[in-house]
Amino acid sequence: MKTYGLIGYPLEHSFSGKYFAEKFEKENIQNCEYQLFPIENIQEFVNLKKQNIAGLNVTIPYKEQVIPYLDELDEHANAIGAVNVIQIKNGKTKGYNSDYYGFKDSLLDFLPKDFNSKALVLGTGGASKAIKQVLVDLSISFNIVSRKDGFDFTYAELNERPAILDDFHLIINTTPLGTYPNVEEKPDIPYRALNNNHYLYDLVYNPSETAFMKAGQNQGAKTTNGLEMLIGQAEKSWEIWNRSEPQ
Repeated sequence: MKTYGLIGYPLEHSFSGKYFAEKFEKENIQNCEYQLFPIENIQEFVNLKKQNIAGLNVTIPYKEQVIPYLDELDEHANAIGAVNVIQIKNGKTKGYNSDYYGFKDSLLDFLPKDFNSKALVLGTGGASKAIKQVLVDLSISFNIVSRKDGFDFTYAELNERPAILDDFHLIINTTPLGTYPNVEEKPDIPYRALNNNHYLYDLVYNPSETAFMKAGQNQGAKTTNGLEMLIGQAEKSWEIWNRSEPQ
């Protein structure tokens, strides 16, 4: 039996186990299982990787914290500075970032072909890093919003000057706010300043319609969640785990 899995904490919100169970059944993939490993401290990864595990996904809050524990990093993951896939071959671990591929494909499906505006990236954690790299590669200018000083905007600044949103028609939530079970939470932006020119992308996918998305829809904005990104990155993970040789 080959065991794949997900590390992070907490993991109640995750669809990954269900997704891979359905994939194994639908594609008649034999002798494989996918488990959730909710570890409260990244140091627990040391013992986990000694177990007979064929490959791992990584989610919040360990996409950056796991890097020092890996033997090697893929060039792409190294440039992004975050890992969400770990390939395990012959006892060696190598980190990759499949979020990049999942987000890029889903973003291109979401935006109109003639999109010509800037983006606001809400959040500065590990999940935001692949998103920023995609925006760079697609030549979409962006600014960062954080609760802390030292970034382009704070949430307080946006609420003090809501007209800022006139210049940013793509708003991407990379924070976990609104994830089940805390479904009423949402980033603190001036939603009243949104209109039908805005596109709101929420990396959260559980619930399927987040409070962030609902608030945008109420103002006429187009919205999408992170499910398509999840599917894209999951398929890329499977490809990475099952390469005959590390790349």
